[in-house]
Amino acid sequence: MPSLTDAERRGALWLALLLLLGVLHDLYRAHRPTWAPEPPAPSGVAVGPNAADSSSPSPPGASPAPPREPGPVDLNRAGERELDRLPGIGPVLARRIVAHRERHGPFHSPDELLAVPGIGPRLLERIRPHVRTPG
Repeated sequence: MPSLTDAERRGALWLALLLLLGVLHDLYRAHRPTWAPEPPAPSGVAVGPNAADSSSPSPPGASPAPPREPGPVDLNRAGERELDRLPGIGPVLARRIVAHRERHGPFHSPDELLAVPGIGPRLLERIRPHVRTPG
C-alpha cells in the first residue's frame, strides 16, 4: 500500500481540522439555544417600550397589540407559532405537539411531551423551564 505524499498529509490534516471545528461549533450551538426573533409588526403599529409614547397615529380600526406575557408557555393553550419559539422546537414539532394535544387531550405535565414523536429526554429538559401546564 503506497504511503501518502506530504501534500496529501497536509490536505488530510486540514480536512480533519475543519471537521473538528464544525463539530465544536455544533456542540456550542446545542448548549446555547437562541430564541427566534420577534415577527415584524405591521406597518403603522408602534412596538417596543416607547410604543405608548409614539406620536405616529395608528391605522383606523386597528386594535393595540396585546402585551406579551412574560413567563412560560402554557402547553394546553399555545398555538403552533408560540410553540415554535421554544428552544429546539421548530414548526414540525410545534404541529406535532398541537396534533397530540388535539388527539389525546390536554397535557397534565410537561413530561407528557415525551409521547410526542421527535421529543426525547434531552429536548424535554431543554424546554422544561419554558413550558407549564395548569394545575
